[in-house]
Amino acid sequence: MIRRVSTTSCLSATAFRSFTKWSFKSSQFHGESLDSSVSPLLIPGFHVFHCPDVVGIVAKLSDCIAAKGGNILGYDVFVPENKNVFYSRSEFIFDPVKWPRRQMDEDFQTIAQKFSALSSVVRVPSLDPKYKIALLLSKQDHCLVEMLHKWQDGKLPVDITCVISNHERAPNTHVMRFLQRHGISYHYLPTTDQNKIEEEILELVKGTDFLVLARYMQVYQLLSSILGSFSLS
Repeated sequence: MIRRVSTTSCLSATAFRSFTKWSFKSSQFHGESLDSSVSPLLIPGFHVFHCPDVVGIVAKLSDCIAAKGGNILGYDVFVPENKNVFYSRSEFIFDPVKWPRRQMDEDFQTIAQKFSALSSVVRVPSLDPKYKIALLLSKQDHCLVEMLHKWQDGKLPVDITCVISNHERAPNTHVMRFLQRHGISYHYLPTTDQNKIEEEILELVKGTDFLVLARYMQVYQLLSSILGSFSLS
């Protein structure tokens, strides 16, 4: 069993390591690089796949994209040792006229059924509704600052509903001025052993798709209660 990681998707590798402690052997491979500026018709898409590990999955997914004129920019595959599980993340560009969004869903769903997939998620950021995220922040700012700048540059296609922290920040700081300028609310919720603030957080994140923990130090105290009530898609 191997783990193959392309350099185009470091974020997915980081995210994967955060929810598994399995060990991997590793090697690398890359799809042909083709900048989306080559044609104004080409837009990026992403596909995340999770199914039992069998022969032929990579070939089938790659053929699906290529058959519609798409070009793979990055392809990450994760196969844990001694586990009959397959994970992949595809990053590709395609012409939405030649491969309509609805047809894309149907094509990947056909593959999902063929391999009895547990999860098959397709995202086209320029066409799909943006996910709503809430950021839980600790005392340190660097993770939040990086995310905010990527969001401002359009590299993080989400809507940030609010920032929640257990540390108070002065109104004249860089972070607070940025949030105020972009209309993102900041909520200071001090935490003690007697005040776990789960109810306040759940109230603030209603209608949110994801909670993002930016080095939030109360994660172990909060996750068991919050995740029992909060559905992450």
